[in-house]
Amino acid sequence: MKEKTTPFNRPYMTGKELHYIAQAHFNGQLAGDGPFTKRCHAWLERQTGSAKALLTHSCTAALEMAALLLDLEPGDEVIMPSYTFVSTANAFVLRGAKPVFIDIRPDTLNIDESLIEAALTPRTRAIVPVHYAGVACEMDTIMRIAQRHGLMVIEDAAQGVMSTYKGRALGSIGHLGAYSFHETKNVISGEGGALLVNNAEFSIRAETIREKGTDRSRFFRGEVDKYTWQEVGSSFLPGELVAGFLWAQLEEAERITRERLDIWERYHQAFASLERDGTLRRPIVPADCGHNAHMYYVLLASSLDRQNVIAELKQRGIWTVFHYVPLHNSPAGLRYCRAEGDLPETCLAGERLLRLPLWVGLSPQEQARVIETIAEVLTKRA
Repeated sequence: MKEKTTPFNRPYMTGKELHYIAQAHFNGQLAGDGPFTKRCHAWLERQTGSAKALLTHSCTAALEMAALLLDLEPGDEVIMPSYTFVSTANAFVLRGAKPVFIDIRPDTLNIDESLIEAALTPRTRAIVPVHYAGVACEMDTIMRIAQRHGLMVIEDAAQGVMSTYKGRALGSIGHLGAYSFHETKNVISGEGGALLVNNAEFSIRAETIREKGTDRSRFFRGEVDKYTWQEVGSSFLPGELVAGFLWAQLEEAERITRERLDIWERYHQAFASLERDGTLRRPIVPADCGHNAHMYYVLLASSLDRQNVIAELKQRGIWTVFHYVPLHNSPAGLRYCRAEGDLPETCLAGERLLRLPLWVGLSPQEQARVIETIAEVLTKRA
């Protein structure tokens, strides 16, 4: 009998998504900024306290909007971790800026705030903290550094919807923040994202950039008698069908988070003994950070071959994955960016991190099988 397969991810639907998509069709507006988009904007603003939230067709688009808002010029520098998705760097490279990679902390795998100031030059314009696994970076320190040096802070909170730092929503602390609603995230719309504008002086420009560089939003509010091209922009809006799908998810965001946290906690308790034995290291969540259980990962002992572990687990029906290949060693990273030092913690995470199945609907029984199988494989290979 073939062994049951447990996928790494299974997109979750609340049950209202297709109803809201049909309602959007009935409303007769399929382009962006319709009723469902407005509901999503209002929810995000209430949830985060941001001055303005704007849905985008991806988190990549939100980061690209942020780069445009900074008026970056060729040669400007932006501090960020190398252990992140390529969009974090691409958004700024597209404007001619140079990402400067610094190492990550060994505990949270977030940007090491103690290394930021040593990496600053007269060309530095911004800091881009990435909240890995929905666990907050040390934002108070980062904001103080930015204030001292006159820098902007753009939070890459792609994985951080419903997470907090000292009670504040991730994405709402820096000058700008970016969310993702990709199908691998906690709250999804297939593809999708949002830009959080926390500095109100950016609000009008953000709307303009999002609407192809025009003041169309102001025209529809009756603030101008016609709309026209004002500055460089692009088409960053998602359609109303996407917003309808997302609204069904946002309505259930608190429940989704609770269920994911339950799954995360079962993993965390189950692997405590393997951590004591030195077989793996579990995630570390600082006391000030309220995380959203975006993922559960372990860092394997150096004696374990990760690819062999992944292959054996796959044979047993458990799909696990590694995560980022560090950007500073990639062909484009070598071409467009520079790294401050050898980034040893980044390299270790790139070699040892293993992500486990985590999705709403993963039953305690199925998760127990995952835990038991992983423990067997790791114990045998240790």
